[in-house]
Amino acid sequence: MSNNDIFEMDSVTETEEMEGDTELGMIDEEVVYPEEFLPTYESIKEGTKVTKAELTEFNDKEDSLFFNDGVRRIDFILVYEDEDKKEFEKRHTFQRKKRRREYFEASLMKMGMELEATKSVIDEKLTFVKVHMPWDVLCTYAEVLHIKLPIQANDLSSRPSPWRYLSCITKYFYPNEDLIRKETEFFTAPFEKDRLDYFYVRDRDTFFTQSMRSRMAYYILSRALYEIRGSIKKFGITKLLDGGVYKAAYPLHDCRFNVKSKEEGCPNERFLLYEEWAHPKSFYKMQPLDLIRKYYGEKIGIYFAWLGFYTIMLALAAVVGLGCFIYGYKTQETSTWSKEVCDPEIGGKIVMCPQCDRECKYWRLNSTCEASKKLCIFDNFGTLVFAVFMSIWVTLFLEFWKRYQAELEYEWDTVAFLEQQEPPRPEYEAKCIYERKNPVTGVKEKVPYTACGRCVRVSIGIGTVLFWILLILASIVAITVYRLAAFFAFSARLRAQDLKELEPLKEYVTPQMATSVTASLISFVVIMILNILYERVAIWITDFELPRTKTDYENSLTLKMFLFQFVNYYSSCFYIAFAKGKAVGYPGDPVYLLGKYRNEECDPGGCLIELTTQLSIIMGGKAIWNNIQEVLLPWVKNLIFRYCTRVASEKVIPRWEQDYQLQPVSKLGLFYEYLEMVIQFGFVTLFVASFPLAPVLALVNNLFEIRVDAWKITTQFRRVVPEKAQDIGAWQPILQGVAILAVATNAMIIAFTSDMIPRLVYYWSFSVYPYGDYPGHTMQGYINSSLSIFNTDDFSNFSMPISKVPNMTTCRYRDFRFPPGHDRQYEYTMQYWHVIAAKMAFIIVVEHIVYLTKFILSYVIPDVPYAVKEQIKREKYLTQVILHETNLKLVSKRLKPVIDDTLKVTEASMAMDDLELGF
Repeated sequence: MSNNDIFEMDSVTETEEMEGDTELGMIDEEVVYPEEFLPTYESIKEGTKVTKAELTEFNDKEDSLFFNDGVRRIDFILVYEDEDKKEFEKRHTFQRKKRRREYFEASLMKMGMELEATKSVIDEKLTFVKVHMPWDVLCTYAEVLHIKLPIQANDLSSRPSPWRYLSCITKYFYPNEDLIRKETEFFTAPFEKDRLDYFYVRDRDTFFTQSMRSRMAYYILSRALYEIRGSIKKFGITKLLDGGVYKAAYPLHDCRFNVKSKEEGCPNERFLLYEEWAHPKSFYKMQPLDLIRKYYGEKIGIYFAWLGFYTIMLALAAVVGLGCFIYGYKTQETSTWSKEVCDPEIGGKIVMCPQCDRECKYWRLNSTCEASKKLCIFDNFGTLVFAVFMSIWVTLFLEFWKRYQAELEYEWDTVAFLEQQEPPRPEYEAKCIYERKNPVTGVKEKVPYTACGRCVRVSIGIGTVLFWILLILASIVAITVYRLAAFFAFSARLRAQDLKELEPLKEYVTPQMATSVTASLISFVVIMILNILYERVAIWITDFELPRTKTDYENSLTLKMFLFQFVNYYSSCFYIAFAKGKAVGYPGDPVYLLGKYRNEECDPGGCLIELTTQLSIIMGGKAIWNNIQEVLLPWVKNLIFRYCTRVASEKVIPRWEQDYQLQPVSKLGLFYEYLEMVIQFGFVTLFVASFPLAPVLALVNNLFEIRVDAWKITTQFRRVVPEKAQDIGAWQPILQGVAILAVATNAMIIAFTSDMIPRLVYYWSFSVYPYGDYPGHTMQGYINSSLSIFNTDDFSNFSMPISKVPNMTTCRYRDFRFPPGHDRQYEYTMQYWHVIAAKMAFIIVVEHIVYLTKFILSYVIPDVPYAVKEQIKREKYLTQVILHETNLKLVSKRLKPVIDDTLKVTEASMAMDDLELGF
């Protein structure tokens, strides 16, 4: 490759393209690809006749997965619209596409691939190009991609299952073994063409699985040239799809999802996956992970393995959370402080100060009776136990997942899958114009940017992400302003004594509840709108940064999207938990936001019930919205497409055309599936102290999510291009970060958002001498102790309520301050400082205990099971033995001609000596 060669995906403008239409952009100089990336590459010389794909008629075999000869297997399908069928006045605009397509197909055939074209049965303008990779090409690229293949049957005995004694029961919860048989386990090694004899090749047709073949085919398709203009070389199926040269590119499903194939020898794996995995009747069964991995590749397999493991672990958390909820529900009627709120002689005689300026009215404490009862369900000692339990649970989940993931890595041959083995993205290769010395190999290599250029790209990316995060924070401020204004309006309306239309609900609907529900709904809508906008920005930033491999690309995009989603989804929850009601002042000197809006206060029982409302609305709304997007939209799109392309019933539609009618797979693949689950994981762990039912809702959602995702990927979408993956990528450290943060947030929710600590301080210190009048520790009198007294004559002119109650000189408000007339009136009392000290001590003690427990568990539980370590060592040993034997044979082969020549020379020399002696 010359230093002036520039590889591009497609950077020439349309004007330049049209001007160059008169010339066929053939190669006039040799292009040299790195042999390790594209060893079969051959350029097409200028003036060479371009080879075209053979056009054949459909042979009426609807389930066939082969070329018309019935021998060559179809590894990939390309679909294009025939330009010659276009209207005459538009035809000239499509000639460039035709030349690019023909050149691209010629490049594929030059690289050893075989093509066969067939016209569409439904639409005469469509043509389907079938791609086949011969055995030699498969072997070549299996070595390039470091694909691990079997060398010997696994001779290590597997550890017996602890559930084997209950097999008569557990077998009903597993896929039918008569349909999905357990495959033989093999020791594997990276494929090498020169050592083919040492690999376990029973049948060349099945040695490489269909997912391997599709992966290798896509690797070549994404790097084949389609045009060369001067020093600019353009390549890759991605840009041909974006530019409309091809309508689609996809590997084939092996059969219809609900009908077995009529072709002899077809494995019918899609049908088996539907029957034993995606069908609603199989919702209670474990997932056939090995078959999922075999059919869709390791990346899809590891996602469903993680989702299934997460759901199983959620079952334990859901049981404990449901127990805490039932405990709170049963004890709500026995709560002393709640009884005091509802008691007409206590709460009915306490007049509370207005919670906004001028328009708000005085109100009775017992008007919040029902809200205080509901709060008892969530704000109790069971919640504290559950919050500590969830902090331990999340550690166990992550540690046991690491062990399970290690087992899958070994079974699926991804243990040694390193970044060095992953090929660069075509977009990265296209921009490689600078040289640098590889710090690992010491060899000069091409890179797309200098160190300074990379710094600029990353800085622009970080700046853009920060800007959007600030935009979210601005929206949160706007919603907060709405909350303040709405609370003002609701207080004026709902406190009115003549509100007849809400009479049945009047005792349930408080200004705080009405404000919280409407603000939560608005927050949810804003979240969804910002998500749609930011998605485009995040993709653009990541494309601009130009990561080297697809794993780097996905990790970079994952981090950006999660940072945004974290702020977007959780900021309103953090506001309610840690900001609302914390800086309100007192009625005579309230605190104002932006100098105009008076900060809103919590209910006398605290803000915990509002946080619960916010969580339930966002979690429920998100689940409903995602299911509509994932199920309804693809189903409706496929229904409309089938209706628009319906044909006479007697026509036979080939397998490739049936797949074309399905929905294309998103470019981001599983990104949104992971994002949805990780956001849910955050709700389950970060704020679980306020909502013990969160794991229950998450469990129910995930039971549907597994089957919905399975149904969607099996029935509604084209087959995914298989990809290799060792783990869940950047999501793993994100989960660990959320788990660490969850300990702090739950401790602070219990300390600052709930009233548990103030109640404990009152019970142990202020209910008895010297602060209280009761002979023993009790919760009686807590409500009176937690409400301070305010003189109504101390209202400022701006905040003085319009409506006045006759003969009322004082009102109550939620705080610990000295009463009017005291030497330190309206200053904090000793009880306030006791409560603050207890809250800080609680956070420090709980955090340290939980973090210590998490550290011990992480240390005690090994990441890789002992049995897996043994198998990995055995496999490495076998591989080394085979490599050693192969090297010995190669050396022997090379030395044999030398030895033969030496023997011949020796024999000739001896013959000459004999002749001399004869003379």
